[in-house]
Amino acid sequence: MQDEQRPAVRPENTTPASWDERYRGGRRFSQHPNGVLLAEVADLPAGRALDVGAGEGADARWLARRGWEVTAVDFSGVALARAAADAEELEGADVAGRVRWVRQDLTVSPPPAGVFDLVSAQYFPLHRSSGPGPSPALRGLLDAVAPGGTLLVVGHELTELVSRLHDVDPEDYDQPADVARMLDDGWEVLVDETLPRTAPAPPGSHHTHDTVLRARRR
Repeated sequence: MQDEQRPAVRPENTTPASWDERYRGGRRFSQHPNGVLLAEVADLPAGRALDVGAGEGADARWLARRGWEVTAVDFSGVALARAAADAEELEGADVAGRVRWVRQDLTVSPPPAGVFDLVSAQYFPLHRSSGPGPSPALRGLLDAVAPGGTLLVVGHELTELVSRLHDVDPEDYDQPADVARMLDDGWEVLVDETLPRTAPAPPGSHHTHDTVLRARRR
């Protein structure tokens, strides 16, 4: 998801219908790609990318401009329709044609395994498993990374997140550092740290730091 469009995570505002309603309101959440994506992916060779929680598509468009073939997934059909229209208008047919917009709930239906050179999950809420190991949703994202491919998971710094959420326990959700601890010897962790934001915080958010995991499947 785009940073600016991520609300407090609550059951009533994390359904496809609730997100469709948000987008129907006409507000533009972000036309700019997430800063961590630019910083961590700019040097990677283009390949096949999975953009998790694509929203209005700014990340997907940026990747497509750089030659990536992008599968942009979101469970809001309204968001995807807006993203596809923006891609045609802002990028032209050549770039827009490199993005496939897919309405899908990755917590229910996993992506295809082993085919993506980049799996990017920006501020995407990953519900923690009730048992040991990754949740089915997270397992699906890990399995989607091809050999030699990159996993990029980005979240809000936890103390800042706690200050924003009054009736939600962030411990119910896997943070990038949690994901890093689940990776086995088949992965090389390249970045697992809290970093200052590379772009100004969204108005009123007080968002100054990101937690970042970048890992490569061996």
